[in-house]
This record gives sequence, structure tokens and C-alpha cells, in this order.
Amino acid sequence: MEGNIFEQGWETRKQDGFKDEQYFVIPTESFENYARHPLVRALYLTDIGFFPKARHHYREREEGTQEYILLYCVEGEGCIQVENRKYCLHGQEVFCIPRNKRHKYYASEAKPWSIFWVHFKGENTVHYPLEECLVVSLGSKHAENRIITLFDVLFRVLGCNYTLGNFIYISQVLSLILAEIYFREKVDEASKQNRHITATVRYMYKHLDENLSLRDLSRELELSKSYLNAVFKKYANRAPIDFFINLKMQEACKLLKSTDMYILEIAQSLGYDDPYYFSRIFKKMIGVSPREYRNGIYIQKQ
Repeated sequence: MEGNIFEQGWETRKQDGFKDEQYFVIPTESFENYARHPLVRALYLTDIGFFPKARHHYREREEGTQEYILLYCVEGEGCIQVENRKYCLHGQEVFCIPRNKRHKYYASEAKPWSIFWVHFKGENTVHYPLEECLVVSLGSKHAENRIITLFDVLFRVLGCNYTLGNFIYISQVLSLILAEIYFREKVDEASKQNRHITATVRYMYKHLDENLSLRDLSRELELSKSYLNAVFKKYANRAPIDFFINLKMQEACKLLKSTDMYILEIAQSLGYDDPYYFSRIFKKMIGVSPREYRNGIYIQKQ
């Protein structure tokens, strides 16, 4: 019995009628012992396919499925509806349908999509934003090539024998696909965010003598306050104004070390009319008072 199964390879295929389609279903019930392995149960693929130029492609499931369904549109267009919300999917975009959610999806009549798709489940699904119904753009040709290559790897392995090693390998490739989609930083987006941070920091340096607010920064740089907050917390681990105050205190340290300016003068040069308030902020952030810092106490503590 087992020998016959191995001779079949992973050949539980269904034909949907699309030219050059690929479609594999893994008979999970026959390999429950493999599915219980820690490296397999973490992410377990159950169905996978590729439908090129899938004209009239349509699926509807009133009760949803027990697995997550990942759809990667290579080209063309299509629509996905989850519960009562509709999403459009275009080339180089990915969408994951949450498990147990009523849904339907279908190709555009004018520009039918070509899609890779995979059904999967597992313990590690909780670590990906699979319930958020996100349309994720891969953002570059390189990212698209990586995803297609990984799907090709899956198809090649699925054409081989049923072994525990292959089940583990498939799970690892699937996790790499999900990491590529959800966790690998998009180069274009990262570059844009870094440009915005650089521009903001340069503006801060030029206005250390002012008391800028988040509203001032967002107006000057034509960015929303929420966006500025998000990118600074992502890359600098602090809010923009906290970052600005830290710049002021670092500048105060330089002036205390390299000049004979009075503390009052330093405070005023950094936009603080009240030297006592300035001293409190300085001590809170640096750990000692401005006078102690100038006298080398801070340096000795290092």
C-alpha cells in the first residue's frame, strides 16, 4: 500500500480547465504522523496551484475554509470578497483570506488574473498578519522573481516522493514565502521612509533654537503627524519630538564641553528661556546637571 502511494508522487491533481495550470492537493489524512512533526505542524500546506490567465475563474465558500488561502496575482486583475468587504487584486499583489470567513473571489473579465495560490494552516500562522485582510504590493521585480522562484521550488518538491524530509522542506519554503511577503522590508518604501526621516532630522538641526511641535514638523515636511510618529518609532525607537529634544541635549553637551558659554546662554541658544527648565530636561536625559557635566562628572561616570 505504502509503495503504491510513493509511486504516485504528490499526484492528487484536479483540473480546472486553465491551460498550463498546476494544482496539487496533499492527502493530509494519509500522513498525519508527518503533520504532527514540530517543523511541519508549524506551517502545513494542504493545497497549492497556479492558474494562468484564468478567465471565468470563480470560487465561493459560504462557510470559508479551515485553512488560510494566500493568493498571489502575477498579472491581470481580480476581486476578492471577505464577508461583506471587497478587495481588488492586481499584478504583483498578494492577499490572504482568513480561515473560516465567508468569501468569494473571481478573475476580471477584461484582464483575467494569473495567480499562484496556496491553502495552509499551522501553529505559526498566528505570527503573520493573516487576519488583517491586507493587499500587499511586492514593490519590485526582484521581489516578484523571488516569490515565483519559491513557488517553483514547491512545485518541484511536490513532484517528488512522500517523505518526512520533503514535508519539512515544504513547510520551510512556505514560511520563507510568508516572510518575503509580510516581513521583508520593501526597498522602495524603506527608501522613501529613510528620505523622510533624513529630511526631518536635517530640518530639526537647522531649528535647534526653536520649540518645534509635531504639527510644525508635519506642516513643514507635508507629512501627516501619524506617519511621522510611525516612521520615527520604527527607525529611531522614539517619537519625533523626543528625538528633537535629544538632539538639543546632545548639542548642549557639545557646547558645555567646547565653549565657555554660560548655561543660561546655552539654554537660550536651544530655545529655552527658562534655564531651570532646561537644566531639568538635561538632567532627565543625560543623567547629571549641566554644571556637573561641564565639570567632568558625567565623563568620569563613563
